[in-house]
Amino acid sequence: MKTKTLLRSVGLFGAGALAATLTPAISAVDMSTYKELDQFMSVFERVRADYVDKVDDRTLMKGAIDGMLASLDPHSAYLDARDRQNMRTQTQGSYGGLGLSVTMEDGAVKIMTAQEDTPAQKAGLKTGDYITHLDGKLLYGGTLDEAVDQMRGKPGSKIAITVVRPGRDKPFDVSLTRELIQLKPVKWEVKDQVGIININTFVNANTGDSVRAAIAGIQKSLGRDPLGYVIDLRSNPGGLLDQAIEVSDIFLDRGEIVSQRGREKNDIERRYATSGDLAHGLPIIVLVDAGSASAAEIVAGALQDQKRALVMGEKSFGKGSVQTVLELSDETALKLTTARYYTPSGRSVQEGGITPDLLVPQISDADYKSRPRLREADLRRHLINEAKIDDKVLEDDGKTDPRFILTADALKKQGVDDFQLDYAVKTLSRMAQPALRTALAGAKHGAR
Repeated sequence: MKTKTLLRSVGLFGAGALAATLTPAISAVDMSTYKELDQFMSVFERVRADYVDKVDDRTLMKGAIDGMLASLDPHSAYLDARDRQNMRTQTQGSYGGLGLSVTMEDGAVKIMTAQEDTPAQKAGLKTGDYITHLDGKLLYGGTLDEAVDQMRGKPGSKIAITVVRPGRDKPFDVSLTRELIQLKPVKWEVKDQVGIININTFVNANTGDSVRAAIAGIQKSLGRDPLGYVIDLRSNPGGLLDQAIEVSDIFLDRGEIVSQRGREKNDIERRYATSGDLAHGLPIIVLVDAGSASAAEIVAGALQDQKRALVMGEKSFGKGSVQTVLELSDETALKLTTARYYTPSGRSVQEGGITPDLLVPQISDADYKSRPRLREADLRRHLINEAKIDDKVLEDDGKTDPRFILTADALKKQGVDDFQLDYAVKTLSRMAQPALRTALAGAKHGAR
């Protein structure tokens, strides 16, 4: 992709100052633009002079920039010093808090994801829940930064949260104790000889290395290769594009991983896998849900299109755009949507998401039927997919499949707390049986 450079204007000129130097065709366009700028300056000066309370210029300018970017798409944003520090915390550090990713919807704080092994996840907070009060104080009408500041705090300190969950008649309160949230991008375990690699985020620059370490750890714990791998990308909000490419490359031996395409027709960059599949061709199942977004969708789409993995779960979030961070000053930057990405088959997941090869509902969640699935297509001013989305491709509640009619209580009695993961492990074990029998037969033959 061509390098994009952000040019900062050193001054603000009126329309008339430039008119004499422009050609008639360009002048007609620019005259209209600069008339709008003059209008903006008139409003700016009137607010400074007449607003009921005195407002500093920095606040007004930031509000104007935020408004301009909000008119583009949900992911372009102006980053001040505070925002950049939050970004550094997400990619490198740790913080005292609850482990929640939240957004603002019509003045209310809405949970996007509850990170694994955090106070929020342990308390059962779910995607789509609304937080209305903190320690009994109403949150509605404030800013997202103010809400995040109140939820963060010293590890060991307590906070009471009031939650409104769609599908439930009444709000309910949850008492949480803040912890030091360590950002661990990858966890792994072995279950029934299947290696499970849980990738929680791609914001960490060491995600690829952590996946390699997980594979090595699984192989070492078994003393051999597992039957196969489950790559769990559920509730993974995405992160760095290069880490998504690196993780995909770990499981691919050849072929395209992703392409990103900018404004111009020739503004295309394609990324390919390098030789070497660390999973040695073993069967792979990728788990996704409505919280799997962006970089997670790149990995799922690449492995699905290259016929390397079976994708299972629910339709993913549908964020198919690429953001570039452009430095403005030592303290500020612009996060701007600069491209769309496409899977190897040429699919854009924007709006539509990744549709699993096998739709498996999370029936171990008692509220899964009533829980709203927030996706890219629900966000205001989201980018439109250039290809028409088939609205008939929806969640399958599993009513026609007898395997999916068990209740959460019934599953719990069977010791199943995570139906999707349990189903993936059992499916992968069945997929691996022919290869396992062949390997065992070969071992017996060699011993004779």
